[in-house]
Order: sequence, then C-alpha cells, then structure tokens
Amino acid sequence: MQSTGTDIDAIKACLDGDENAYARLMEGYEAQIFAQMWRFTRDRRVLDELVQDVLVEVYLSLANYRESGPFLHWVRRIATRVGYRHWKLENRARQRRELLARAWRCPEILDRQTPSEAGEALFNMLERLAPRDRLVLTLYYFEKCDTKEISERTGWSVVLVRVQMHRACRKLKRMLTEAGYGKTQHG
Repeated sequence: MQSTGTDIDAIKACLDGDENAYARLMEGYEAQIFAQMWRFTRDRRVLDELVQDVLVEVYLSLANYRESGPFLHWVRRIATRVGYRHWKLENRARQRRELLARAWRCPEILDRQTPSEAGEALFNMLERLAPRDRLVLTLYYFEKCDTKEISERTGWSVVLVRVQMHRACRKLKRMLTEAGYGKTQHG
C-alpha cells in the first residue's frame, strides 16, 4: 500500500512553500494521531500537546518522507517516538517526585470495580512501568500491532521487541499480583 497521489501532491506543495498544503494534508490524519496519542496519556491538556508535537515533528520531517510506504505509517512512527519520549520524560519526573516524597503505595484495590475503574487501575500500573516496557505493551495490546510492526515503529529489532515484551509482561504480572489481582479470595 502506497501513499495516495493527493498525499504526495500535498507533501510536494508543502516543501515548495504552500502554507495551506500542510493543513490539507494533515486534515485526514489528525483524528488517527489523536487516537494514537490517547494511548500515551489520559490528560486532555497533555494529549493536545502531544498531538501538536506530532504535527510539528511531521512538518519538520516532511523532506525525509520517501514514499516507500503509506504516509500514515510514517506518521505513526513519528507519533510513537513522540509518545515514547513523553513517557521517558514523565518517568524521570515521577522518579524525582518519588525520591522526594518516599511515600509511594500501591493503589487500593476495590472488591468490586466497574470496567472503567479496572481500566484506570491498569493504566495507573502501566504508568509505573519503564517507558520501554510501557511502549511495547501499549503497541501490542492497545494498538494491536504485531512484533514486526512494533519493530518498524520503534526502530528496534524483532528479537529486541520480543525480549522487551516478555520482560514487560513479567513486570506487569508481578505488579498485578502485588496489588491483589489474580489472588483467590481464600488466600
């Protein structure tokens, strides 16, 4: 699947200085970028910033697009890098806060949770994972990417993706067990 002629024409117009061509080009992709970046944050303000960062990075990188695949795939790779970079920065900031606070505790697990509450609890646990672990799990489980596509989006080898996936699953399973998920009521 290749990019459409409309995409290629709009990209060339952008590179030739047409100020409106970029808006026309991205108009069809903004909703998909927004949906992808939702996987990286639940904070609407941060989400808007991440989408903006993707749009800026795509614009600044247009000259590097090589028409070898669909434009959307190229945009998704950029979006993945922006989200991953966000998680890395967020993780560093959180580590600094935790060092200062020294008061971190696992969230309380309610006996009965709605699917929405369970989803938020899972999202909170994912937030505590290292950015690489979080990225690979998000791409695999939420974005429904296979290991080859994760490899393409991240620039990692397929073997590294598989190893990272295995380690991330183990860490998340341990966190879920420590938080009380998966235990029987009798013990």
